[in-house]
Amino acid sequence: MKEHTSTDYPPIENYGVVGNLHTVALVGIHGSVDFMCFPRFDSPSIFASLLDKEKGGSFQIIPQLKDVDYKQMYLPETNVLLSRFLAYEGMVEITDFMPVREIEKECVLIRKVTVIRGEVNFKMRCCPRFDYARTEHEVSRNDENEIIFESQGEDGTICKLLSDVPLQEDGQDAEAEFTLKENESVNFLWIALSDKDSELPFENKLCDFVEDSFHETLNYWKKWVGKSSYNGRWMDMIHRSALTLKMLTSYQFGSPVAAATFGLPEEIGGSRNWDYRYTWIRDAAFTMYAFIRLGFTHEAGEFMKWIQKQFDKNIDKNHELQLMYSIAGKSDLIEEELDHLEGYSQSRPVRIGNGAYDQKQLDIYGELMDSIYLYDKYGEPITYDFWEKLVHLIDYVCEHWSDADHGIWEVRSGEQEFLYSRVMCWVAIDRAIRLAEKRSFPYDWDRWRKTRSEIFEDVYYNFWDEELQSFVQYKGSKTLDASTLLMPLVRFISPYDPRWVKTLEAIEKELVTETLVYRYNNQKSDDGIEGDEGTFSMCSFWYVECLCRGGQVEKAQLYFEKMLGYASHLGLYAEEIGLRGEQLGNFPQAFTHLGLISAAFALNRELEKAKKP
Repeated sequence: MKEHTSTDYPPIENYGVVGNLHTVALVGIHGSVDFMCFPRFDSPSIFASLLDKEKGGSFQIIPQLKDVDYKQMYLPETNVLLSRFLAYEGMVEITDFMPVREIEKECVLIRKVTVIRGEVNFKMRCCPRFDYARTEHEVSRNDENEIIFESQGEDGTICKLLSDVPLQEDGQDAEAEFTLKENESVNFLWIALSDKDSELPFENKLCDFVEDSFHETLNYWKKWVGKSSYNGRWMDMIHRSALTLKMLTSYQFGSPVAAATFGLPEEIGGSRNWDYRYTWIRDAAFTMYAFIRLGFTHEAGEFMKWIQKQFDKNIDKNHELQLMYSIAGKSDLIEEELDHLEGYSQSRPVRIGNGAYDQKQLDIYGELMDSIYLYDKYGEPITYDFWEKLVHLIDYVCEHWSDADHGIWEVRSGEQEFLYSRVMCWVAIDRAIRLAEKRSFPYDWDRWRKTRSEIFEDVYYNFWDEELQSFVQYKGSKTLDASTLLMPLVRFISPYDPRWVKTLEAIEKELVTETLVYRYNNQKSDDGIEGDEGTFSMCSFWYVECLCRGGQVEKAQLYFEKMLGYASHLGLYAEEIGLRGEQLGNFPQAFTHLGLISAAFALNRELEKAKKP
């Protein structure tokens, strides 16, 4: 990959991601850490030059080479990232990784620089900007190899940079210049401290700690992904997606975030720039589907513990769940705009928090109940105490399924009676009935079954548009919606039902360009937000799975494999794909990766069936 010479921001897909199940760092092919919230996913950013190249802060390691080719790769089956700089006068490798620790306060980022060939001069510049670049900080040192950065804000964050080469202060930043010969290395370590005098979480030399941590981190990820039960096609991409989903899941709480970042645009220069560093019930439930399909039931079990805690402390007196929480279960996610940041490629505003947190979205009960049903089936049987809480939840769905809401896409133009929300209310009741009868749990037999039938008939007859020959986005509309693709995937309707076949044809005509799928036509459907957006990669994988289940296996395989070609050089996806095939939106996006896993799983199963006589 050649050096990015434009004055614009580097492409989103030019970043690798490393993490430790508490937070992540985005590392560009040019060797710069340009995004990191520290020490937790939803902590304020410390490096965010991806959102403002002048103000955001970065951690750069720059080999002094000419005519450089850049390459980046993960060590196989791990989240250990290698960035290579290839030039005639020298070859350099930067190894970035974050050791997995149970305690987030021991969170460290390790950067190891090695010269493979030649003799190379380097410049290192570490420019932290605390609290989303809103807070000044003081710089001090313990000795020539350690510099301490202390935020002057209310958070009082204290971080230390260590190296085995001398570090210099330069205003609010740290820098170093050094030269390495063939097979020589230098290490840098970034760590959060409780206070300036805190003991480091290791006693041996920095180089020894780095070497031990490297092998420990390699072994952690290899051991984890080695537990996968998947043995089918596209294993490398499946495991890369699984490793990404795991990296986005909190060690401490068991809750996954929807994406690692905030503020990355769905349209360059546009205003659709959201904060995805929270736990959506919907996204988390879908993530658990993916984990369960690959045999990672422990992760699903940890999420079940997290959701039970939300039942105990956050669910309201009406037994209504909020659609999203912080990873720790905080329910108040006030949205604010960071006006001092220019945004990625001048895409403003940059938002933190998420104003959709108090929206009504009825579909979340379906995704959640489906994941609980699958966990009970493939993981551990749920307790009766948990079941009693779920009964209240399903009774709430029975009472409110016909309400208008904001829908899966979190529209800000007002509530509607969305088809997808109705379908998922049906799923919630259907899976609850199945679970109750499998476990012989008591439930309101008459009410639940009657309501399930009422929802089905309402969707089948009242959301069908005879003129369009399709199910529509919401009752009375003339708009198509890619979320309708979930209807056969959640077994609401047969993939061979005439109404579904016609709906798929209508979606293909209106929303699909080969394998790329728009979630809806926002020129026809007012979602209350200005601007355009790219195609939704998650919807593309839903489309592939619909083709597969509907018997179009050859077409599904072709489109799936072409869709793999839109991944980054590391096999990562953001939320959307732009007009030039670029990644758009927050990155990496859990929804896209779990959609990939689901589509691959379904497609591989059908291809295996076809092999049998």
